[in-house]
Amino acid sequence: MNICKEGMRLYLVTDRTWLKGRQLTDQVEESLRAGVTLVQLREKDMPFHEFLKEAQRIKSLTRQYQVPFIINDNVEIAIASEADGVHLGQEDGDIVQARERLGVHKIIGISVHNVEEALTAQKNGADYIGVGAVFPTNTKKDANSLSLEMLKAICDAVTIPVVAIGGITKDNIMSLKGSGVDGVAVISAILAKQDIAVAAKEMFELSGLMSNSTLTKL
Repeated sequence: MNICKEGMRLYLVTDRTWLKGRQLTDQVEESLRAGVTLVQLREKDMPFHEFLKEAQRIKSLTRQYQVPFIINDNVEIAIASEADGVHLGQEDGDIVQARERLGVHKIIGISVHNVEEALTAQKNGADYIGVGAVFPTNTKKDANSLSLEMLKAICDAVTIPVVAIGGITKDNIMSLKGSGVDGVAVISAILAKQDIAVAAKEMFELSGLMSNSTLTKL
């Protein structure tokens, strides 16, 4: 395992939908300063060289704040940018092949939706799993919401860290308490807010209450 459970507490996924004239690096830095414990750069349509330049800029920030930096889907960008790892969906590539490319010390996260997928991901060497969508979300309109019972079953079935994702906000995060998740992955709960630092700080505090984490912000 290349990541600790405490590092999953507040997992930020980027999304240019919410830039509103701002720079992504500024949004990420505000979030890191307020308590985000992991950053995933998610770019579905950006050309390779632009994606790489953005990854290098974000990586410099995460190094400064000493938090892991993950690339969504793209193993080649993860390698070229020297990111800490990659996050793969069920249809985004083979974890065994990704491990061969990245090496044993990089982080690999896998999206799962049921116990079988979770156990397979763990068996194949995933360092953590992302489970969702736990609530309705506009990011993936075709994603069906998982029941709290399924979320608990997945957490009970694996020993690697579990992060919940999908539609999580300050108003519903506490309904995940007792599920067994180690943290939450969010997008709009932080990036859509006018004051990103305030939103990130609030989500950091709530995620600690939700997971009973002992991690404190520096």
